Amino acid sequence: MQNAALAALGLDWRYLALEVHPDDLRSAIQGAKTMGFIGLNLTVPHKLLAVDLVDVIDPAAKMWGAVNTVRFEALDSKGSWRPVGQFTGETPKEVRSHGFNTDADAITRSIREDLGIELRGITVLLLGAGGAGRVAALKLAAAGVAQLYLVNRTMNKAEEIAREIRERNPEVKIQTGYPTGTVDLVLNATSLGLKAGDGIPLDASAFSPGRAGAAYDMIYRPAETPFLAAAKAAGVRTANGVGMLLYQGARALELWTGREAPVNVMREALLKNIYGG
Repeated sequence: MQNAALAALGLDWRYLALEVHPDDLRSAIQGAKTMGFIGLNLTVPHKLLAVDLVDVIDPAAKMWGAVNTVRFEALDSKGSWRPVGQFTGETPKEVRSHGFNTDADAITRSIREDLGIELRGITVLLLGAGGAGRVAALKLAAAGVAQLYLVNRTMNKAEEIAREIRERNPEVKIQTGYPTGTVDLVLNATSLGLKAGDGIPLDASAFSPGRAGAAYDMIYRPAETPFLAAAKAAGVRTANGVGMLLYQGARALELWTGREAPVNVMREALLKNIYGG
């Protein structure tokens, strides 16, 4: 989707996939900076590690505790830091890495646009308290949900996030464990559903999918996980994580280019690549 967007914007850039071991992430970021890269996207497990590896971090990324986008910036003749993609000719030698998080806003945008749900004032059951679950929980709380239930395989992680949210957003009612009643949204931030044979990420005896108004799964491949299939069978509106992937990528492109991302072009390329449509 990024290469399709770059072509649409008329930019002579290429987006490449590179495999880097976590132990080599620091040198990889430094190497990309040295070689004149415009920026980077980082995926699991690099998002958490990069928080301490970039030269400067955006306040939101620091708040979420994860960096998924790096923009390289250089000092211009006036002493201001600008994205290296905005320089013509030779890039100045003094370059820094600037870390951002575009995942958090992408989660809420996808829920709003793909499910038609405004988060303020609603009740949410969030499954998973890993890196993605933590970012989702903090963003949902910041977006003004009224009540948030956190469920994780090891509940101490969920308790840690709950304590953090109570400190940051005391107006949000938060508890660990399953609700006894209904919720407006159940969101899967676990990896259950990625592999064939995976079960659903919730205890159906404690909470059945039909007790949710809508279901969202961060997983986008397969397009319909067992979790979403169970929710759909119960008559619940569903959406997968392809929207989140799209919107975090679009925002990253805007950070690198300073231009509006061609979202429709990116969506078409993304769906074709993932689903062959």
